[in-house]
Parts: sequence; structure tokens; C-alpha cells
Amino acid sequence: AMRHRLAILLLAPLTLGSAAPAPAEQSFRADYSVTLLGLPVARARFDSTFTQRDFRVEGSLSSAGIARIFDKTSGTTKVEGRIGRDGVQPRSFSSAYKSGKKQSRTSIRYSGDTVASVSNTPEPRRGANWVEVRQSHLKAVLDPISSTLIRTSDPARVCNRTVQVFDGEMRADLKLTPRGEPQGERVVCDARFVPVAGYRQGRKQIEFLRNESRITITFAKLGDTGFYTPV
Repeated sequence: AMRHRLAILLLAPLTLGSAAPAPAEQSFRADYSVTLLGLPVARARFDSTFTQRDFRVEGSLSSAGIARIFDKTSGTTKVEGRIGRDGVQPRSFSSAYKSGKKQSRTSIRYSGDTVASVSNTPEPRRGANWVEVRQSHLKAVLDPISSTLIRTSDPARVCNRTVQVFDGEMRADLKLTPRGEPQGERVVCDARFVPVAGYRQGRKQIEFLRNESRITITFAKLGDTGFYTPV
């Protein structure tokens, strides 16, 4: 089965969808089907709420179709935080994952823009060639869900930035560069995955993501929240 943290990191861009605005807050729901060679392997749902000062996103993921024959998998994730002038600042992030008999939980709490505490149950195994996460890696970082929210009124400023992500174990950068000019309210970015810490050097999956994967992300305005988010 996929490791839950890597799965959350890769699925995080599929966060938010159609809007149902209200005067004091806006709520969004998105349903997604994940396919492999045209066959459904997972389904995901994300619900979010935005006010002028705060935001909350809750998501769920479950295996579907042929994937359930091999391994029944389910997971949930939740993030809460405040909205600042330049973007979001999470207060807490949590995820829970179950695949067959294996279960795990992750909890992250923040103090300002810095990770204050991390809890993983069970603790991840760290073998040879492990790149340790240092305290300096945990400043000005976002969880996998918050990292998908980019606050700007100018579509040309969505790309040309580096998103610093921490999922409770791995610290990684996602380097965004524009692919052509914005098309109306939609912007397409090329994304390059750069592992920073919290991983084993030489691991094939990580090396593939860093050196061979080709990632593009299409962003669009999220109602009138002031954010762009991947669609």
C-alpha cells in the first residue's frame, strides 16, 4: 500500500471545488475519483469553510474498485488555522490512515509560522541513510493541505514560488514555475519536487519524484476568498 504521508502529499492539490457562498463565510465541497489506467482505485472528498479570519478543511480518502481486492485503505485529514494578509497559517493538522491491519496517526501543532510539536503513532522507522529533520527545517512551513492555498489577486503571481511542506515526517519543497500565460482565471504551473529532510537517501520512490516525475498543477480562483487553489 502507498505510504499515507506520500499519498496525502500527492493528493493534496485535489483539495477544493465548487462554491456555495454565504455572507459571513464560504463553504466548498469537492469529490474526486483517482484512477489508474482508467480503473478507479480511490475516492476522495474534501469539505472546507472560509471566514474572513479563519479556515478549516476536512478530507477523507478510501480505496475503490480493483484496489479494494488487494488492500482496503481509508484515511482522514483535517487542518484548521487563520487567514493572514499573505496567506494561511495553520494552527493544527491531523491525519489518520488505515490499510488492512496497519494504522497510523499524525498530529502537527504550530506556534506562529513554526512547527511546535509533532506526534506520529506508530513512530516511523528510520534506517540507514536517513536525512534527519532539523529545527531549522520547520520554520515557515505548511502542512500538505494548507500548502495548496495561494493568496493573490494577480494570476501571474501564482507560480514563480517555492512551497515549503511538512507532513509530520517528510520536509519537502515544491518549486512552481509558470507554464505559459494565465488563461483567464486559470493558471498552469510546472512543479518540481525537492526532498529536504525526513526521508531515506536512495529510496527509489523519492528519487523518481525528484528526478523523473513531471508534475503540472492547474490553479483557479476559489470563489471570492482571495485564494487560488489547484483544480
